[in-house]
This record gives sequence, C-alpha cells and structure tokens, in this order.
Amino acid sequence: MVTTIQLDEKTKHTLDKLKVHHRESYNELLVRMAAHFSEADRASLVETIEIMSDPETMRNIARGLEDFRKGRGTKLEDFKKELGL
Repeated sequence: MVTTIQLDEKTKHTLDKLKVHHRESYNELLVRMAAHFSEADRASLVETIEIMSDPETMRNIARGLEDFRKGRGTKLEDFKKELGL
C-alpha cells in the first residue's frame, strides 16, 4: 500500500539533509531511521516530551538558565563540599 503524507518545507529540508544519497526515497530514509530507533530511544523521547509539556518544569528550567547566564548559583566544587563528596 502506498500513502501520501504532508510535510512542511522545513521538515522536508531536514529529511533531505539526512539522505545518504540524493536518490534515496523518503520511504527508504524513514525505514533506515526507524531501524535504529531503540526502545530506550523511545522511552527517552517520551520522557522528554512529558518534561517539556509541564509548564512549571519549563519555567524552572528557564529560571535556572537565566541564573546561570547571570553568574548566580553555586560552583560544583562548593556544592560537592556541602554534600561531603
């Protein structure tokens, strides 16, 4: 069975860059990619999506990145000392 899917231009461009040869079909490309997609990859992707779907977690990550950019926080060495490591 053959089917048609719609891709936006950005996705098509990304897929084009992943082809090993310009004549490789999108079907061959997707089959090749799926063959290397393990259960661990799937679990990691699901976990990432869950984290990114939580607005509070994303706010906390953004806040942490902003603190890092502004030099706020504790150095790893100091943190280890606090924990006695």
